[in-house]
Amino acid sequence: MPNARPLSYRAAVLEALFVEMRRDDAVIMLGEDIGTAGGVFKQTDGLFAEFGAARIIDTPISESGAFGMAVGAAMAGQRPVFEVMFGDFITLIMDQLVNQAAKLHYMSAGQFNVPIVVRTAVGIGGNLGPQHSQSLHAWLAHIPGLKVVMPSTPADAKGLMAAAIRDDNPVVFFEDRMLYNMRGDVPDLEHIVPIGRADVKREGRDVSIIAVSRMVHTALAAADLLAKDDISAEVLDPRSLVPLDIDALVASVKKTSRAIVVDGGHLQYGVTGELAATISEHAFDYLDAPVLRAGSADVPIPFSKTLEPLMLPDAEKLAQVAAALVRGQR
Repeated sequence: MPNARPLSYRAAVLEALFVEMRRDDAVIMLGEDIGTAGGVFKQTDGLFAEFGAARIIDTPISESGAFGMAVGAAMAGQRPVFEVMFGDFITLIMDQLVNQAAKLHYMSAGQFNVPIVVRTAVGIGGNLGPQHSQSLHAWLAHIPGLKVVMPSTPADAKGLMAAAIRDDNPVVFFEDRMLYNMRGDVPDLEHIVPIGRADVKREGRDVSIIAVSRMVHTALAAADLLAKDDISAEVLDPRSLVPLDIDALVASVKKTSRAIVVDGGHLQYGVTGELAATISEHAFDYLDAPVLRAGSADVPIPFSKTLEPLMLPDAEKLAQVAAALVRGQR
């Protein structure tokens, strides 16, 4: 990766915000505690000092009203980035997001665009309990008119945030908070990753593991374990759920003939179901076995330090399932 240096995931997203706000005066930010406080996870640290209160706007604890103003600002020519502190609180802006922002371009016959980014932190971990640990991205992926982005690495996080800000459509940008301290090489200065283009994080020949966001790293760890048994796993990161890179899914399954889909959201009626159905519809002739799914258990996220780690598939369990699939035991 040319002109790259190691950055944390959090710093990579922040760098994209600095670059885009310096490039375009229309980019503003709104959210709770994003100003002098620098964000609940320090995701906006330093922005207020450079851009001031006119562009880094601290909002009251009134998410619905504040987001409604952001939608209006987007229709009037601004490019707002609206921060929802925890993904669980996205429920508070659902009417403005689902019934207004997602539909305004269509319902106005193209007279209005809503170039707005909703960024929010999701993910299980840290013992924050059932109201601060949910991953509700499947809800938003269900809504026509919204793009849904879920980066897994610092480089992707920077490049996709820049692409989201420049997009003329509403984009929901989900950041797994358990990745915030993960470091990786990130290209310097301007870096764009097109929304809708998947990435093969590891090449393989025996089984495709299609993993979303943080689960990419669980899949990579599982692939390491499988390699010890001479099983070659390919790890594919969709990077965005809407639009979805169907061609990349088909190409991977065409090569391996087996697929497992892994996501951090709940399994029931979730992203894994959509991805598995898409693979079955578009790549059925290449499959030697049914597509398997893994995800969060279908119960509220527990506070308990003992129970919380049991919510998500780990590398060992994923490797066991993948090995059984390759050996014709599933």
